[in-house]
Formats: sequence, structure tokens, C-alpha cells
Amino acid sequence: MKKLVIIPAYNEQGGIEKTVQDVLKYAPDFDYVIINDCSVDDTLEVCRKNNFHVINLPVNLGIGGSVQTGYVYAWRNGYDIAVQFDGDGQHNAAYLNVLADKLIKENLDMVIGSRYIKKEGFQSSGIRRLGIRYFTALIRLITGKKITDPTSGMRMAGRDVIEIYAKNYPRDYPEPESVVTILKEGKKVEEAPVQMNARTEGISSISPRKSVYYMIKVSLAILIAAIRG
Repeated sequence: MKKLVIIPAYNEQGGIEKTVQDVLKYAPDFDYVIINDCSVDDTLEVCRKNNFHVINLPVNLGIGGSVQTGYVYAWRNGYDIAVQFDGDGQHNAAYLNVLADKLIKENLDMVIGSRYIKKEGFQSSGIRRLGIRYFTALIRLITGKKITDPTSGMRMAGRDVIEIYAKNYPRDYPEPESVVTILKEGKKVEEAPVQMNARTEGISSISPRKSVYYMIKVSLAILIAAIRG
């Protein structure tokens, strides 16, 4: 099967090299592509220096647009599996084959890497965990499905979901909304326990000041996605 790691990157000059090396070491049977979202630091230069596989966006599309670019690439190039993978060192490539085995053996459409099944590794801040529990409850209320880590950026999709996301993917804070979209499509989604790392480079796009906006915006987006479904 053709398997692709999608690595969205915005100002990840300090972490992108380590991220790719992690994928090459622990998941050598996966291809990878970096989506450089018009970074203003030296991310592109680091990629070119190391001959990394990179798509360089001429304008900044945000996380949703860069991830969707990866899904379009996966769809057009015939990949059976595509997995989102952060470029800042938070995700561990050692789990990629675990997720792929679960996706294939259980005939799933998506597998989400969850920090909160075994509760090992970096668990995020207390405030963010409260927000995650809120979205878990909201998604369960709307879809009937419990997703313990709905904001996880480590999610692996099969061919059907690749097509859906290549055609339409949320632009802003997309993870919870995109999960609701495919659940309402009747796709089979499960989680698998993973360990994640604390961010070592860069700054999170969700600052304390933006947290209220994030909660309101994503809640409304989830409700709209549920109505459309």
C-alpha cells in the first residue's frame, strides 16, 4: 500500500529536520511531503539544503489549507493512506505503523492518535485539557461517538477520507470539525494510544488570548458540520 506522511510546516526551521529524520528512521515504508505554508523563517531553506520533499505554498493558507494541500497531493498521487504529522517534534513516528496496522486490520476509515487513552507522555496544559474534554462531550452529543483526543493533529486516513478532505477541509482550527464531518458521513473512526512530546520549537497558534475565540468558533463549526451532515 502507498502511505504518505503529510507534514504541514509554518516557521518550523528548528524542528523540521528532526521531524523528517524521525519519519525516515521509524517509518521508512512511508513517503512524506512537507507543506511549507509560506514560512517567514528559514524552513524552506532547511528543506532545500537537506533535499527534503517539499511543496512550497506561495501564500499563507493557514493550517487547514496546508493540510488540505497534502490531501490533494495524496489523492492525485494514488496514496491509500495519508497521515497528518506535526513538524514541531510533538509527534512520534514510531507510532505510524501501529496506526496503519489498526486502520487496515479493523477496516477503518480513520485512526486518531490519542494522548488520553493511556495518559502517557506529554498531556498538554490543564486549561487545554478542559477544552479537550469539552469538545469530547460536544462531539459525543452530536455524533454518539466518544473521541478522547479530538484536537489531536496525528490522524491517519484511508482512501475515502483522503478524497473527502482533498475536496473540502476546514480552514481554521480544523481538527474537531473535520472529525465530525466524516462521522456524519458514516465513516468508521477509532483511536489508538500514542505518546506525544512537548513542543520544543516554535509557538502554538492558540495563545491564551485566542482561547475564547477558539472555543466559540470551533463549537459553531462543529454544529454547522453536524447540520450539513
